[in-house]
Order: sequence, then structure tokens, then C-alpha cells
Amino acid sequence: MEHPDYNSPLALKAFLDGNGMAMQKKFGQNFLVNGDARRRIVDALDIDGSKNVWEVGPGLGSMTAEILSRGASLTAFEIDRGFARLVGEFFADEAARGKFRLVEGDVLKTWKGELEKSGVPDRFFGNLPYNVAATIVADTIASGVRFEKAVVTVQKEVAVRMAADCGSGDYSSFSVLCRWAYRISNVADLAGGNFWPVPRVASRAVLMERRDGFPGCANPGLFMGMVRQLFSSRRKTVRNNLARLAGADSGDVISSAGIDPSSRAESLSVEELLALSDKLGEFLGRIDDGKN
Repeated sequence: MEHPDYNSPLALKAFLDGNGMAMQKKFGQNFLVNGDARRRIVDALDIDGSKNVWEVGPGLGSMTAEILSRGASLTAFEIDRGFARLVGEFFADEAARGKFRLVEGDVLKTWKGELEKSGVPDRFFGNLPYNVAATIVADTIASGVRFEKAVVTVQKEVAVRMAADCGSGDYSSFSVLCRWAYRISNVADLAGGNFWPVPRVASRAVLMERRDGFPGCANPGLFMGMVRQLFSSRRKTVRNNLARLAGADSGDVISSAGIDPSSRAESLSVEELLALSDKLGEFLGRIDDGKN
């Protein structure tokens, strides 16, 4: 099947109309119709014929075609049945050569099964709504899965949160999670006119590069749970938020990590939070030892 003109909103609309299809708002579907931007984003993935790539939400395959043109092997996850059917036809030749696979359904429910089959890919790419971006980034990191490089295109405000540093009003538990596992840098800012349909928000493509020295703490599960607790009530002090985990001794635990117990979570760097996690783990370990 011949591909539509990916740079033309009119051609894309005509193609969808001709196939009895429409964009579904619930899936956050927007096509990037700027060819230069597509190439720049795929350039940031740094791929060649030796790389395996996961792509979430290929739509009609504009980014898929760009990725495959670089020689990479690609697994695409698509929730929309109509798009899945079309993209499967578009890349049937690549599939026959073993360079393309399509996984239908909700990626949040299918990625772990694909991981068991094929292992961790070298690269990850997606043009993602906020809820999907935050969930899959969190799920993969929590499962100990990190990609060497990933490029995600998200709402600009989400990208700002991903890269936010301590002391910023955008700094959150999601910021900590992203910065803990990856180095975050901007690839491109994309105004609404780069997409069809035109979204009401600006977007940003960000590059996530796997950090060395991960996880940097003794108990990653405890670290993630502690960070969620510390940011659960931003107006409360670290001492008050940590009391749920350490009780009346929370102040001593925090001080032992060299942190002011009266400070707030948004003032603590990832490194300080990692140190605090280890001190909390030592404290909880002593309690467990005392019970045995």
C-alpha cells in the first residue's frame, strides 16, 4: 500500500477519510507533519543497522518510515486497530525481512510481554500523551529497565518537569525519577503548527540518555517509595513527610544524611535523596533486626 504524504494535513485527512477512519482524541493522536523535525528527532536517537528500536504510537508510520530508513530493526506498539492495520500493510516488506514487528494493544499492558520475548531494546521512541509518557517511564525504571537512549515527544510542560532541577517549582517526584535514571536534554521545541490536527499546547522532544552508576543506592524500591512519600505533601517538611516511614525518629534519620529536617523535598537534589534513602534503609534494617 502506498504511504500518504506525511507532510500534508490535507493529504492525511483525505487518506483517513478514504479509509473510513478519523483521529481519536482519547488516544492523543497528532501527526508530526514537519519533515525536517522528524529527521532531527530521529537523528537524536543515533541509530544504525545494528540497533533495535521500540516505537510507541506509530500512527500512519511517518516516524516509523524514518527509523526504518536508517536500517534499524523496529518493534511498534499501536493501540488503534485502524492504524495498526494500515501500518502493518505499509511495512509488510520490512516485516518479511525481519526488520519490523507490530504489537497491537495498549503498550502499558503489552510492553512487559514483549520484553520477555526480545529483551531490552537499544532505543525507545514515542510521541506520547502525558499519562502514557509518565507511566511508561515510571514503569520501566521501576522494573529496572533503562534504554541506552530514548527520545520522547511530550507536552512542553511535561518535558520541563522531566528535566527540572531541585529548587524549581516544576521539580517533582517524576523529575527525580527521570533524572535518577537518565540525563535529560532538549532536542526540539515544536509549536502546534508542526502537527495535524493542531494541538492547543506546545510540545518538546527530549533525549534521555542512560546514566552510569545507577541505581546509586542500596534499595531502589525503598528509594522510589520514599521519594513518592516526600513529595506527597509539598508544603510539609521532609521530617513530617518521612514520619510515615520512620516515625518519631525521622528527624534523626534525615540529619544523619546531612540534610536539614525542616527543609522541603523540592530543595533536595537526587544525590541527597539517594543518601537519605540509604540512611532510611539502615534505620529500618535496625528496627527489623530488633524484632528478630
